[in-house]
Amino acid sequence: MIQIDDAGSGSLIGGTIIGIYRTDTGEYIDEIIPLKYYSKSNMKKKAYLRYVVKIVQRGFKKLNVGKDEPIEICRGYMFDELRKWLSKENYTWRNTVITGPLQEKVEKSFEQYVISLGFPEAFIKYTKYPFHFHRILKWVYADYDHRTPLCKIGWKSWEKYGNLPLEIVYGHLPSKREYYCLKCGKKIKHTEKIKIIKYESNRPNQIFLHKNC
Repeated sequence: MIQIDDAGSGSLIGGTIIGIYRTDTGEYIDEIIPLKYYSKSNMKKKAYLRYVVKIVQRGFKKLNVGKDEPIEICRGYMFDELRKWLSKENYTWRNTVITGPLQEKVEKSFEQYVISLGFPEAFIKYTKYPFHFHRILKWVYADYDHRTPLCKIGWKSWEKYGNLPLEIVYGHLPSKREYYCLKCGKKIKHTEKIKIIKYESNRPNQIFLHKNC
């Protein structure tokens, strides 16, 4: 049986991973929907949904998927165009909730992908999967010019929160907790003066950076 799932469609940063898994043999392949498909113009056209079909077509060719082989697809909207294509091509498929090996593999693939983009591995545990929008937004604002290109800028939430006014002040950490600079990732000493970026999204936020970061 073939299973198809996605990871990262709900993450502000990065494209989306589409994973294909053959349960009988453990064969697994995945491919990324590039970020360009999440631009404003492409989002309006829902081009990313049609790109899913291209990914699956390539995946089926690699795995030599026959039309008599049963297929299970995650119920999510990411596969709206794929469902049409599968029916048109007379594949045997059904919607379901994907759990188990495929879910684990595709989520791990997405984690490795965003780490390759520069997202801190330790921050993944903090944001929790799927990555929390406003927590990732803090990471983006910590190095706005360099990290904005990593975002799904066609999202309505990005239109709302992606260009907020910022206030920059200098001071010290508010408590004795451990803090890490959200720009360079290194630990901040409690004795040093720091840069603080303030902005308001769904609530007031503060980003702590080294003074010269």
